[in-house]
Amino acid sequence: MKKHFILIDGHALIYRAYHAFLTLSTSTGVLVNAVYGFSRILLTVMKDLDPEYIAVTFDHPKPTFRHADYLGYKATRAEMPEDLRPQIDLIKKVVEAFNIPQFILPGYEADDLIGTLSEQIKEKCPDLITVIVTGDRDAFQLVDDCVHVWMPSRTKQVGDIEYDAKAVEEKMGVRPDQIVDLKALMGDASDNIPGVAGIGEKTAVKLLNAFGTLDAIYAAIAEKKPTPVLTEKIIKKLAEGQQDAIMSKQLATIDRHVPITLTVEDCRLSSYKKDDVIQLFEEFEFHSLLRMLPADAFEKDVQQALF
Repeated sequence: MKKHFILIDGHALIYRAYHAFLTLSTSTGVLVNAVYGFSRILLTVMKDLDPEYIAVTFDHPKPTFRHADYLGYKATRAEMPEDLRPQIDLIKKVVEAFNIPQFILPGYEADDLIGTLSEQIKEKCPDLITVIVTGDRDAFQLVDDCVHVWMPSRTKQVGDIEYDAKAVEEKMGVRPDQIVDLKALMGDASDNIPGVAGIGEKTAVKLLNAFGTLDAIYAAIAEKKPTPVLTEKIIKKLAEGQQDAIMSKQLATIDRHVPITLTVEDCRLSSYKKDDVIQLFEEFEFHSLLRMLPADAFEKDVQQALF
């Protein structure tokens, strides 16, 4: 069994936690629903995946290079709820208490940091499996033999799901390396990425299954030979939307060359101080989470000495 290096998409989990526990406050009236949900997911990941290393990435509040390329990028997204804003710092306190390194950089999204860190992990520790914990399917493009995506469940009936390359293809209809081209064709409403007008998910999947890549699709169009998949009607839409497809692909592509450097040993999970986390959880009144805490370095040393 290969050991795990967990990369957590901070803001993706924060929003998922916020909506999962709509009303949860301390006895003094401090709203902590997102803090509780994030902490619960974090501890579940530690328990179920038993990682050797862990790091958290966060979005920076400043605009990214994608906003500079396309003013409409994420323009349709609602502002962060006012009652969530003060919880961001509380969540970062939890991360600090676990002594988990945090990565955040102006001009880049958490996805870009995750993409870059996953590449550095493969280079520095090829014997590790990187597991990206997120609720965002954008991360599917990063999946390969060394990188998986783990999505926390929204309902008890479904359960948490870990995606390898095969699971991504079953879910999306295309391979992980085709995800960016899929978004180039169909767009992404959540990020306000336009895609090609009139090309939906089913058509995009059929095109990629037939031709493999966006470039191959447009090469086939240049030959002006309609096929059962590439009909005259589809050719017209693709031709008219070619520039949007190119731009959409650029917007959807995760940057794997962000100027950050990973120090693997700084991310070792057992280096945290359990007493600090207990104190913080008691302050937030997260009594039910205390029994989920993993062993710290001292406890592991004791266990090794005994057994």
